[in-house]
Amino acid sequence: MVGRYRAGLGTTKFVIVGLIPTIAADLGVSLPSAGLFVSLYALGVTIGAPVLTALTASLPRKTFLLALLALFIVGNAFPVFAPGYGRLIAARFSTGLAHGVFFAIASTIATGLVNREKKSSAIALVFQGLIVALVTSVPLSPWIGQAWGWQSTFLGVVALGLIGLVTSALLVPANLPQGRPPVFAHRPGC
Repeated sequence: MVGRYRAGLGTTKFVIVGLIPTIAADLGVSLPSAGLFVSLYALGVTIGAPVLTALTASLPRKTFLLALLALFIVGNAFPVFAPGYGRLIAARFSTGLAHGVFFAIASTIATGLVNREKKSSAIALVFQGLIVALVTSVPLSPWIGQAWGWQSTFLGVVALGLIGLVTSALLVPANLPQGRPPVFAHRPGC
């Protein structure tokens, strides 16, 4: 289940690639400027994964997963209802933050739901969603964006996010085991 939602999250990662020329023309920016939508999303993922995962390790996993899904939905809905270059930059970065942390949380939730001998399969299922997203969103997003406007592609991602939110709220148990918060210690010589 968490792996299937991963397809929605992966879709938002790749959906922008085929839409860059359309969005650049619509917002009146250059292609390199529109290319920042990809780069800043990746920066959000890069910052979000280690920093936010460490800072939120003591939060209940289901609650945090649902909060990440809500951020994902808002981050993808925002450019649809408040388009503009600056707003889309901010939305892409914040959605990237959610994406980065989701890798860690989804993997730990998935392994916490299965027996020890199935942990590897659970992680593989989580990451299988990324492959599904790559295969489907890269060819479909430019077609959808050109047929109905680039905002419609983001609305599709929002719909996937809502499905993930509802499904996770209903199916992920609330009593997931908690990990220990990380300890940051000074290492001499570093």
